Amino acid sequence: MLPASVHPYFFLSYAHTPRFGAGGPDPDMWVERLFRDLCGHVMALTDLPAGAEAGFMDREIRSGEGWSERLGAALATCRVFVPLFSPRYFASEMCGKEWFAFAHRAIQHGAASNERAEAIVPALWVPVPPSQLPGPAERLQFNHNTFGERYVTDGLYGLIKLRGYAEQYERAVYELARRIVRVAETVRLDPVRPMDYRVVPSAFGPSGSGGGPARTLHVTVAAGSRHDLPDGRSPEYYGESALDWNPYHPVSQRPIAYVAEDVIKNLNYQTTMSSFDDEAGHFDSKQPPTRPEILIVDRWVVEDEHRRQRLAAFDQESRPWINVVVPWNRYDHQSRAKESELARRLEETLPVKMGQGRAACRAAANGVANMETLGQILPQVVEAAAQQFLRHAQVYLPAGNTHTERPRLIGPMGMGEPPAPPPAPFPPDAYDAYDAHIDGNDSNDTDRGDADDSES
Repeated sequence: MLPASVHPYFFLSYAHTPRFGAGGPDPDMWVERLFRDLCGHVMALTDLPAGAEAGFMDREIRSGEGWSERLGAALATCRVFVPLFSPRYFASEMCGKEWFAFAHRAIQHGAASNERAEAIVPALWVPVPPSQLPGPAERLQFNHNTFGERYVTDGLYGLIKLRGYAEQYERAVYELARRIVRVAETVRLDPVRPMDYRVVPSAFGPSGSGGGPARTLHVTVAAGSRHDLPDGRSPEYYGESALDWNPYHPVSQRPIAYVAEDVIKNLNYQTTMSSFDDEAGHFDSKQPPTRPEILIVDRWVVEDEHRRQRLAAFDQESRPWINVVVPWNRYDHQSRAKESELARRLEETLPVKMGQGRAACRAAANGVANMETLGQILPQVVEAAAQQFLRHAQVYLPAGNTHTERPRLIGPMGMGEPPAPPPAPFPPDAYDAYDAHIDGNDSNDTDRGDADDSES
């Protein structure tokens, strides 16, 4: 990690623009000018010492595999994240990874403090229609109109390139710098350990899908409430319902369901949540799935015979689009004292789910020790559930097409027979993107737990 003295004040995230022809001008020089202007304003508006790093901008063009140590350290320590919105930005896997890595810091901060921490200050490089924004960007509460009318219609790129707009450009950049400073002084995110780029997902969804509507995913929590705990079990980790279960108390001040929801939303999903106690009849393997799902399980539920039997029945049905996550806090003295017994009983109750799938899925089912590990492993578990959903969901052919060589999931068309099913949980273009993504991964995936990885 970078020394505290060189932590960047803000991180400018942008999509590199390819050159037109060898030896031509560098189109990113305009971004560099914006970066220099922002740094100058931030230095003038703060008491940063001379030589301090006002901002960080990655000037190297990287593929989806590239992630320098310095870039990771800057994302782990900067105070404000400034994404330059453009259509190219939301099509960039690297930009999506940068967004996810920074936003996850805010999720961890919110879990520890139970206070919302929003330290992303977007800027319009090229205006993007709201309908093309991925979920994480669409949810930002930000008013661009205060930066000027021309800024909203032309973006910073238009202002910096078009003659006659120098004054509007200066105003927009100054107002952006003021917003950066105000957010930095209001929201104090603690530095964290840099994330491993190899497991950092994109906040914009699968590679190649770009912006657009979020997909849907359901979270179910199997846990008790403070009113029906096993004898001797402390109620300090529980609330009025399963959704109030907080296994990482006191480090986390938020229930696990809502922390997981934040992580999943940061993967461009819309989420719904429920208690396992309220899901009687929901898990029916005879029906095609309508969405991928995550089941979060408290090992202590095996002490309740009714819940244990329901979990055992759930395990016997083939639902590979549902993955299990088992949070486990070893600083919880009661849980640590009964860890071996509870782990053994849960393995006997869920033998299929505990052993199926890729390594990340099996690790998640066998115990997630802390919030940091949850943030690293949950995106991989969600991705695996989404892929299995697309393998098992009902196929809907395009209207009038009876000779498609290879049917693809494009979402219900709502036409003809049989009657239209519920709305598609993924936007139509996401099915094709995921189909290609799955095809690319299957050829070299050697880390599957069972035949249907078949079943996972």
